[in-house]
Amino acid sequence: MTSFYDFTANTIDGTPLSMEEFRGKTVIVTNTATRCPLVFQLRGFERLWRDYADRGVVVLGFPCNQFLHEEPGSNAQVESVCQDRYGITFPLFAKVEVNGPFAHPLWQWMQHEKPGRASSAIRWNYTKFLISRDGRVLSRFAPTTAPERLRRAIDAALWA
Repeated sequence: MTSFYDFTANTIDGTPLSMEEFRGKTVIVTNTATRCPLVFQLRGFERLWRDYADRGVVVLGFPCNQFLHEEPGSNAQVESVCQDRYGITFPLFAKVEVNGPFAHPLWQWMQHEKPGRASSAIRWNYTKFLISRDGRVLSRFAPTTAPERLRRAIDAALWA
C-alpha cells in the first residue's frame, strides 16, 4: 500500500469506510483517548475541523486504549463522551491499536512513512499525522503539540 487512499477503517458505529472518501482533501489523523490528560485537544481538533472544513481539511479521530488504558469504554461510550462533553462533530472511528502486531494497517503505514525521532512507534495518545491531498504523509506531530500549532502546516499543505 502506497497511499492513504489504499486503506479502510471502521467508523465508530462499525461501518467500513475507505479513506478514498477523503481523496483530494488535506487530512489530520490522530489517536484519541477520553481519559488522557491531553483530552482537551479534542476541542482544538474540533476548531480545526470547523475552521478549515470549507477549505477541504478533514480531522479523523481514532480512539485507542493502548496507553495506560485511557480509553476503556465501548465505541458507543467513546462517541457519547466525545459528542456530549467535547462537542465533537468530526469523524470518529472504531477503537484501534496503533502499535504492535495488531496495529491497524493505516497506523503501521503512517509510522513507516514518518517515523518518530527515536523510533517509528507511537509514543502516546494524540500523536498526529498530516496527510496531503494526494495521500502522502507530510508531517508527524508529537502528542504534546496542540492542534492549534498545526495551522501553519495545514496552510502550507493547502497551498502545495
